[in-house]
Amino acid sequence: MAVLFRSSFVKINFGEYSCTLWNSNLRLKSSTVLPQNQLHKAENTPQRDPLDLSFENTKDAFKSKTTWELFRAFLVLKLSTYSYLVENHEKLIAQGKKILGPSLFKFLMKHTFYGHFVAGEDAKSIKPLLDRLRSFGVKSILDYSAEEDMSEDQAKEAMKKAKLSSQATSDPGELKKYKPYEKFADRRKYRVKARTYFYLSEAQCEKNMVTFLKSIDAVAGSTASTGFAAIKLTALGRPQLLMQLSEVIARTRKYFKEVTGVASENMVAQQVTPSTFATKLEYHKIKTDNEEVKKWLQNMDYDRKGVLPSVLLMNMFCWSGLVDLNFVMSDLFKVPNLQSGRMEPIITALNPDEEEMFQNMMRRLHHIAQNAREKDVRVMIDAEQSYFQPAINRITMEMMRKYNKKKAIIFNTYQCYLKEAYNNVVLDLELARRQGFFFGAKLVRGAYMEQERIRAQEVGYEDPINPTYGVTSEMYHKTLSEMLRQIVEDIQAGNEKRIGVMVATHNEDTIRFAVKKMEELGIKPEHKVVCFGQLLGMCDQVSFLLGQAGYSVYKYVPYGPIDEVLPYLSRRALENHSLLTKVDKELRLLRKELLLRIAQGKFFYKPKGNYLPI
Repeated sequence: MAVLFRSSFVKINFGEYSCTLWNSNLRLKSSTVLPQNQLHKAENTPQRDPLDLSFENTKDAFKSKTTWELFRAFLVLKLSTYSYLVENHEKLIAQGKKILGPSLFKFLMKHTFYGHFVAGEDAKSIKPLLDRLRSFGVKSILDYSAEEDMSEDQAKEAMKKAKLSSQATSDPGELKKYKPYEKFADRRKYRVKARTYFYLSEAQCEKNMVTFLKSIDAVAGSTASTGFAAIKLTALGRPQLLMQLSEVIARTRKYFKEVTGVASENMVAQQVTPSTFATKLEYHKIKTDNEEVKKWLQNMDYDRKGVLPSVLLMNMFCWSGLVDLNFVMSDLFKVPNLQSGRMEPIITALNPDEEEMFQNMMRRLHHIAQNAREKDVRVMIDAEQSYFQPAINRITMEMMRKYNKKKAIIFNTYQCYLKEAYNNVVLDLELARRQGFFFGAKLVRGAYMEQERIRAQEVGYEDPINPTYGVTSEMYHKTLSEMLRQIVEDIQAGNEKRIGVMVATHNEDTIRFAVKKMEELGIKPEHKVVCFGQLLGMCDQVSFLLGQAGYSVYKYVPYGPIDEVLPYLSRRALENHSLLTKVDKELRLLRKELLLRIAQGKFFYKPKGNYLPI
């Protein structure tokens, strides 16, 4: 019996992105012989598998792994379930180094924990793994995961050196959340699941920038312009500058509410026009014809693409001018005092050295973004603690406004365990719509929950975290649903698709929710507006089954020298130990596939993928 192969090309576009997919149709015919050239094409046609939403298909989930890699994964995850090993892992690592010596210790790590969770030491050594992931339908987010091996006392000393002149007072004032505290100087404490940077010097920040640039180069050279590079703003400058800016945002919202008398501090949602705001100031006896006040009103950030009277206030200060280095903080962050009418700083001014440090931070960020745009690589700006996050979010949105004009280069991260997550996403979507730039978002649950709760309780401000895991899941699904709703509006209206979202989670229920919601709304993987993300070495039964079914999937791929990624490995051990139910399922699936391989004699199985990532 012979096979007749019929084929056609289909062109799919998303903004500047496009790909050509090979569609094939096979039917049986007894009298036709398939020509040799068509046989070659059939063999090279990208494979697609049906999606098993139970995520129980071990054969397909683990066919990208050798049998040794399956055994190693089982061993590593199993060891992570033992409380004694996890709670004492730092001591055991130190003893292991001492007893085994550097060479034997590295050999052991390379064939166990490091080999399972980390791709390799440098851009060259990780390429074979990235190629293999891609051949099984999975793309990569590269993250150079080397960290400073710093004691808690050293972290406290680093915080003292990084404290701003305006933060030297012992009185935390009204907005105590946005002040540094020695007890919380070590931001790695209390089961933090994300990497932490400490400010050591401007030279170290320059080195961090170079590291991020190398990650962008690695993405450009290894992922065919489909990957991401992950960065953190706290690596590019003094974290206390971000804390100071977050306080500016909090004070600005309070001032807006006081001037306008509205119930909400959300400027965008209130849709205030320039004339309305000026009228409100006059009600407070502020002379708006005063030259200083007039100039301040003119420099506010309005939706200047609109036509009067539809021009609306977006921000009280011109953040784009600050991020683009056209203003310094001490000149920008001034408002009319509602008692005296004089223009006064909304917050204690920085000294000239600190102003220069902030400009250095922005210069480094622009250098990264420009390099990424030139090399067609996307940049994922990670979320951090809630006392940094308002500034990180504001800066990231300004970077989107500047660099996401033709496609999504800059992506923001939203932690859905925060009570304000949904409101923040809705606000940012509205800002992106008004300004006409591409909006990219990664949705996560969050990485600092225990630390955030303890700090809020001990310092004395409202806990920013949702009360339960269930409420956080509801927040995640609500936020994702709103983004998908707006994506569908664009598709149905025939507009350019300007919203993209990454569903970054290991929660199978959330993955199922996302897939079913996409089907319900008619959003297809080929629309290239929804993708999924998981960590390397975790949740493979989700990542690979999605990728092999044609969905856009990424693995968060850490790399770096063995000694310098030990803190990352430490967090993975703690995270797996805290998620025993999830790990139990992965262990069960790994055990099942291992036994099948052994029964079939596949001891030296070699993975060979024929999938093309969407």
